[in-house]
Amino acid sequence: MTAPSGPALPVPDGLVEAFRDYERAAAEGDTTALARFVAPGSSTLAGDPHGLLVGSDAITAYAAAPPPRRLVQTHVQVTDPDHALVVALTEHESGGRGQQTQLWARTADGWVITAAHTSEPPPALDSRIWRVVGDPLVPGTPGGPLSGESVAVKDVYAVAGHPVGGGNPAWEAGAPVERGDAKAVLGLVEAGADLRGIARADELGWSLFGANPHFGTPPNPRAPYRVPGGSSSGPASAVSLGHATIGLGTDTAGSVRVPAAYQGLYGVRTTHGAIGTHGVLALAPSFDSVGWLTRDADLLALVGDVLLPDTAGPAGTSELVLVPELLALAEPDVRDAVESWAAAQGLVVRETWSLGELDEWRRAFSTWQAWEAWTVRGPWLRERLHLLGPDVRARFEHAATIDERTAERAQGVVQTARTRLRELVGDRVLVLPTTPSVAPLLGSDLGPVRGATLLLTCLAPLGGLPAVSLPLRTAAGLPCGVSLTAAPGRDRDLLALAASLG
Repeated sequence: MTAPSGPALPVPDGLVEAFRDYERAAAEGDTTALARFVAPGSSTLAGDPHGLLVGSDAITAYAAAPPPRRLVQTHVQVTDPDHALVVALTEHESGGRGQQTQLWARTADGWVITAAHTSEPPPALDSRIWRVVGDPLVPGTPGGPLSGESVAVKDVYAVAGHPVGGGNPAWEAGAPVERGDAKAVLGLVEAGADLRGIARADELGWSLFGANPHFGTPPNPRAPYRVPGGSSSGPASAVSLGHATIGLGTDTAGSVRVPAAYQGLYGVRTTHGAIGTHGVLALAPSFDSVGWLTRDADLLALVGDVLLPDTAGPAGTSELVLVPELLALAEPDVRDAVESWAAAQGLVVRETWSLGELDEWRRAFSTWQAWEAWTVRGPWLRERLHLLGPDVRARFEHAATIDERTAERAQGVVQTARTRLRELVGDRVLVLPTTPSVAPLLGSDLGPVRGATLLLTCLAPLGGLPAVSLPLRTAAGLPCGVSLTAAPGRDRDLLALAASLG
């Protein structure tokens, strides 16, 4: 360890030994030992490529041991006998160089780190986000309305020359190379957008949170150390990080809207059947819909101009209807954000709906979705359930137990709910929280969150309705979303309204 040239205070006693002990613990991956060097308190900081952790509790809970590395250079700048800045250049076993900057302080218990920042060699390809990526993978047709835009395609769409991976390595290994593009992919490329690459999906498209056990969890740059939202997690993270401007996904139970809310993006689920799903890996055909994510509302609407049918939808108004019973399903921070947004719009009609059957609708939705999922994927999965991650495997195992009579009863409730929801929405625009909460922390229990989320996200697929999620922020600065939902076929109206309100 060397001090800077010129007049400087001497390196304090014990600092070199503390730094070496820290590096020894890092080399051994000893997170318990590393935690002893974290200064206690709420002001301690630790930043790395994943985000910034504030407070010793957060740092010790989420900070991982660094990858294997060796010190190349180390410099110390002493500010006073009890404080020093240490800057170290490291060389990683996997290649490339990184840098760590640490502010050390002497305490009664020894030297500890009060603030740190670590940089790592950037990966050539972040396989948590991308399966295949190019520069571009497929160039767009010059001169189209989407020229200059780039697309991250969820790995459930056919892209010519590539298999559909479906978020599972066993499925990908047995999938044929596609001879042509899915309709939505072709439409975007012909409109001038470059296809940047094929982005990760949760396994077979059946998840709301984005944690893929095979390839890792894509990052959520707007809410670090929180889940990104799924199953269109790869395209969402690609857009949020600026790797692409458009994320092409699918939405069965919220797989576009949830990551939009969790990552502060605009997202749309289109009217069921409005855009053909030929060439798209199905999950539950009664609910599967094409959707996409962007960082601004104007581009969200421009993609709609390209992909949606060029026909006039049903007549409707832009009257906004807020239902207190639905708003109450959100946690206070999200509810307050939606209330503030609604107040800013001016006149919003508050209307009481009798929704005592909402729990029944959600259960019927889940049952019929599971029945269809097993119908379309069961023949392949019957001898391969062990190849799935535990969460998705549990859902398919349950799906396999549903008998035909139970499925038929659920389908009947779904049909009743569809009629009722379309009557309630009418020719107006329903306003509701996109999700009941902000993105859960990584490693938290997602079971209760899933059930609460489905109470809100199942409404659009039950009704076959289009829904647009607009980004909001809670008082604490975390992303959340407000959804606009309207009658079937009013996709363009909703996209235009979102652009005017965004």
